[in-house]
Amino acid sequence: MHTDRTSSTRFAVPVDAALRAAGWQPGRWDIKQAEYWADALRDHVSPAGHRHTVFPAAVEAWAEFGGLHIAPTGPGRQVAPATLHLDPLHGLHMARTLGDLGRALGTEVCPLGAETDSRSLVAIDTDGRVYTLDHTGDWYLGQDIDQALSTLVAGTEPVRLTAS
Repeated sequence: MHTDRTSSTRFAVPVDAALRAAGWQPGRWDIKQAEYWADALRDHVSPAGHRHTVFPAAVEAWAEFGGLHIAPTGPGRQVAPATLHLDPLHGLHMARTLGDLGRALGTEVCPLGAETDSRSLVAIDTDGRVYTLDHTGDWYLGQDIDQALSTLVAGTEPVRLTAS
């Protein structure tokens, strides 16, 4: 599902309010910053030789939401809403971990940012699906960035990824 990035009814009211308070607005698009992040991730090589993969779904998410500090207000639906910093450099030193997750899922995965309170890493795959990785495991947040942001900001419980 590809969402119209300029729709005024794209997000539920509380999610839209948190995004707008963080500086997002429909049509926001900072491709220059997204390209800077893409270059920084592509240029990084871990001591063990692990590298990031960068792909259009990640660059598009960074262009629209990158740099935002999102601080939801109010209680979550099922879990506490996440405070987010959407800066992929939070995952700069996680190339191996993201590569491992990508192999397990049969795709490639790139960082989007972090849940700042829990230090969980938020990541996106080549199809635009979004995940979070923390000390308790890996979690599926949604089929696209919109669903993932809604899950995190509204405090909807994510789905735990399990080995099959």
